[in-house]
Amino acid sequence: MSSENEFKKQVRGLYQKLIAAFGLIAFAVFIFIYVALNPSILQNEPEETAIITIPEVEGKIENGIHVATGFVDAEGLTEVIQNCTNCHSAKLVTQNRMTKEGWVATIRWMQETQNLWDLGNQEEAIVNYLAINYAPQKKGRREVLTDIEWYSLEK
Repeated sequence: MSSENEFKKQVRGLYQKLIAAFGLIAFAVFIFIYVALNPSILQNEPEETAIITIPEVEGKIENGIHVATGFVDAEGLTEVIQNCTNCHSAKLVTQNRMTKEGWVATIRWMQETQNLWDLGNQEEAIVNYLAINYAPQKKGRREVLTDIEWYSLEK
């Protein structure tokens, strides 16, 4: 009986050593594959940050309107063109009229659902531009007609 127990003990010890060996091999294979797929983790140099230069907005301004986009020429025009017209037409902006809160809510919606990037410190300039130039317009009755030459209808 004691030799049988000794045998079981040896088998159990061998089994534990095999499990440990397979675990080490699996870990080594995982590390090898991870390094093979991501060789940059072995580099000590920081990755270079790509600096994107935002081109200046060019275009003709006629009667206070940027001809290429139809935007009103005012402070913030450059930021609006650079951030809005990359994804959609300028007409999508010019056909809407909202308050400052409405424009902020629209920007938040685009950030949450349309992958609009963080506008950073340009957001205030953009929102101010939109709220000033594309604010809700009051609609009322037309002005009283003046200087009209009335004529009589002929039968």
